[in-house]
Amino acid sequence: MRSDSLSLGLERTQKPRSSQPWTLLLYVLLVLVCLPFVLPILWMFLSSLKSAQGIFGSPFSLNVDAGLKNFAQIFANYPFARQYLNSLLTLAISVPVTLLLAATAGYAFARMRFPGRDLAFVMTLAAMMVPAELVAIPQFIAFRNLGLANTLVPIMLLQIFSATGALSVFLMRQHFITLPRELEEAGRIDGLGTLGVFRYIMLPLSRPVLATVAIFAVLNSWNDYFNPLIYLNDEAKMTLPLALQRFTDPLGGTYWNLTLAASVLVALPVLLAFLMAQRTFIESLAASGTKG
Repeated sequence: MRSDSLSLGLERTQKPRSSQPWTLLLYVLLVLVCLPFVLPILWMFLSSLKSAQGIFGSPFSLNVDAGLKNFAQIFANYPFARQYLNSLLTLAISVPVTLLLAATAGYAFARMRFPGRDLAFVMTLAAMMVPAELVAIPQFIAFRNLGLANTLVPIMLLQIFSATGALSVFLMRQHFITLPRELEEAGRIDGLGTLGVFRYIMLPLSRPVLATVAIFAVLNSWNDYFNPLIYLNDEAKMTLPLALQRFTDPLGGTYWNLTLAASVLVALPVLLAFLMAQRTFIESLAASGTKG
């Protein structure tokens, strides 16, 4: 018995050693797979610190001759700060409203029974399949007749009621379906109504999915180029995706050093937000499933 236990102990200590080369090889392969995604971002950061001539040298040269001058110039010579605030304003309004509508609509589709519920849900899903370009002209005419052209209001509304909004409703519905009904029954026994059950029981259990919906809504708002291109004419009212195309010289060329510096400032907040919430994002996508 003693010799058998010793042999088992030796086998257990030897197995991790034999697997170490395979683990190292797996890490090397993962690094190689990630390189095509990481290298463009690294090049963008390095090029944002170079002069207009230095960009066309070696792509990954560490000769950052311009330093922070490019960042100072985009704020000094362009209304970039105002455009940044415009994007933050649309984000601050559209994302919370998207979360509120997705959570309430998803709960209604999953837990409440009312006439036309299934038809309304199918129409919500159908909204994801309609190209934005197909309805752009009638939408523009409607907003222009309301006197909302060249304002941020149409941008916010179209970001809320978009394909991303419909996807958010779908994700929330799928999540609420997976929650046991005994939780609702326990809440009603304690005297909670429908809103109370939703507020105090369902929402606290939905934080991972809400985080996923928030990330989708942030990306949809932050990267929206099509709608601002149609509705905004005043340069001071433009959002960041439109601002990136304004760094041009009088001859029609592009100041690539300024464009890349602005691109870093545009990409950095979203990149940091995703890195901080990536675990919640992945877990919620895995948990949402397709039940129901």
